[in-house]
Amino acid sequence: MQIDPDSEVRWNGHRAIPRAVPNGEWGGLFQVDPHARHLEAGDSCPVGIPETLVRIIDIGRFDPPADVGRLPRPHTMLIVLPADDANAPHTENEGDTVDLESAAPIKIELISRG
Repeated sequence: MQIDPDSEVRWNGHRAIPRAVPNGEWGGLFQVDPHARHLEAGDSCPVGIPETLVRIIDIGRFDPPADVGRLPRPHTMLIVLPADDANAPHTENEGDTVDLESAAPIKIELISRG
C-alpha cells in the first residue's frame, strides 16, 4: 500500500495493531508475530491474517473508488466480525475491513449463508 497524495485523508502509511485486547473483544483480522506486546517502536515483524472464520456484516461498494488515504482506492470492501459473535448487535465501525481489490494474498471461502 502506498499513501494517496490526492487524498482528503491524511494517512501516514502506518496501520495500528493493538498491543493488548481486553477479554471478550476482537483485536481485528491482522496479527503480528511475535505478539505485539513483545514489540517496541521501530521493530520489524511479519503481519498477516491467520485462518479466521468471520461473518460479513456489510459490503461497501464505491463508484468512484473510496478515498481511504491509500492507493489503490478500493471499489469493494467487506466489513467483517468474528463468526462466533453472531448474536451480538454490531455496527460497521466495530468490524474490520477486507479490500477485495488489494494485492494481499487473501483466500475467502463461503461456509454458509446465515
